[in-house]
Amino acid sequence: MRALPVRVDAVLVQALIAAALSFAHLHDLASAAGQDGWKAWAYPVSVDLLMVAAWRRLRSGEAKAAGWCWFLVALAASLGANVATAGLLDLDDVPAWLRILVAGWPAVAFLGGTLLAHGAPKTPRAAADTEPPSTVTDSAPQPPATEVEPPVTVAELPSVEVGSAQPSSAPVPPALVALARKLADEHHARTGTPIDTPTLRARLGVPLPLAEAIAAQLI
Repeated sequence: MRALPVRVDAVLVQALIAAALSFAHLHDLASAAGQDGWKAWAYPVSVDLLMVAAWRRLRSGEAKAAGWCWFLVALAASLGANVATAGLLDLDDVPAWLRILVAGWPAVAFLGGTLLAHGAPKTPRAAADTEPPSTVTDSAPQPPATEVEPPVTVAELPSVEVGSAQPSSAPVPPALVALARKLADEHHARTGTPIDTPTLRARLGVPLPLAEAIAAQLI
């Protein structure tokens, strides 16, 4: 099995070296300020965690003012320890004000970490959860609705009796002929062709012999 090639990232190496040096400087300053044993090692961890939490708040884009505030506080603590251990201060005789700052740092770090972790506004729900689902409609154009005229039955005409086998020579009521002529005119105006007997029969709702007798009078 071939071993995967390991590529050394110069930026990552530089970051590790800088973090180790800053960690050591914070430890030395805390130790010189009277914080012995494990407490001296806890100080650099506290400073670095506060800086990481503030940076994550800045990257999230929410409450940037609080993120910048606590990021600058952690940066000042880290940078101050680096400068203080560079020979500007006598670590064997640390001034009282520095001892006060080092002793009060845990409370400051706890407050900043708590506000950064629990002070972020709640993320609003997605629009898809709050908005009602949209109704999908057919975008295809619909054909225009055509007006369907209901068939006119003989029962609607007064004093008209229709037999089931009425001969074509039987007299047709004038009212029925007038109605048939009106339907024929409307059919001709709409289609451009004379109305035929089956269509006239369907529109009037009469038997075929009577429809033939009416069509004969329309000629």
